[in-house]
Amino acid sequence: MIGCGDVTEVKSGPAFSKVSNSKLVAVMSRNPQRAADYASRHQVSKWYDDAQALIDDPEVNAIYIATPPLSHEELTLAALKAGKPVYVEKPMAVDATAGRNMEQAASERDVKLTVAHYRRQQPIFKRIKSLIDENAIGDIKYVNLQFLSPALTAEELLDPKIKWRVEPEISGGGLFHDLAPHQLDLMLYFFGPVEKAIGLSTNHAGLYPAEDFVSGLIKFRNKIMFNGMWCFSAPNDQHKDRCEIVGTDGSISFSVFGKPVIELIQGEKTENISFEPLQHVQQPMIEATVQYFLGAGPNPCTAEDGVQVMSIIDSFSNGQAAVSSFQ
Repeated sequence: MIGCGDVTEVKSGPAFSKVSNSKLVAVMSRNPQRAADYASRHQVSKWYDDAQALIDDPEVNAIYIATPPLSHEELTLAALKAGKPVYVEKPMAVDATAGRNMEQAASERDVKLTVAHYRRQQPIFKRIKSLIDENAIGDIKYVNLQFLSPALTAEELLDPKIKWRVEPEISGGGLFHDLAPHQLDLMLYFFGPVEKAIGLSTNHAGLYPAEDFVSGLIKFRNKIMFNGMWCFSAPNDQHKDRCEIVGTDGSISFSVFGKPVIELIQGEKTENISFEPLQHVQQPMIEATVQYFLGAGPNPCTAEDGVQVMSIIDSFSNGQAAVSSFQ
């Protein structure tokens, strides 16, 4: 595991030693004290302060990259060059160009690469996928997604754990780049390939260099239309995390980041389907990735899907109207 940040403490790190045929054997941070502390607290036998040293360790046969997006491309290429499969955090990279470089390297070297869009393996989203596939609400017509959140406070912007997420040179963009990959990947998981994407973005509050308001449209190849809006400078009393899928015979509504509950409307009938929260939210995805790396299952999120998510993000958030056609 390269990177010992907060995302690895509970969401992912411990799960690598809880799924079958997997064990976290080494961790790396540029800060040796952090690496040693993480290894001690999580009962990991080795730690490094040099990424290449970890990659070259003969006991390590797969790499989890959990650093900020700026280094995803470089570290992925290094691991692939060493012939070791890679599980890389989202967003896949800072932009689609970097993602394509990673995808091409994995293909040319014939080494496995999976993107950590882990929500597609969680029970709630697998159930939504099955409802769609079963035509539970008829033919899907359109999707509306809204995400509203108040602006970061001055104190939050001083926190190094938050600050890098709104520095485009490190994260690729702002909070949209941090959160929207989960939402947009679910749309690919639900509805398949994209035909066209167009979007606009702006910086309303001016609190940091990246955009804080993004709006975008997607036309999927199956003609389903998606409309999304993200505002990270909403009034303090405005919080919203809602996605609604509308079909000819009803709708499916849910939160991507909130409580795991599906609201299913079929004609006059409304049903709420609840799921237990997961201790380690990435564990189902990590289990599927381990099976893929062992040749016992399909890739749970391909590099191609990761690149497509980055292409949509690029279309939505480059600060001006953009149209991308997807082949």
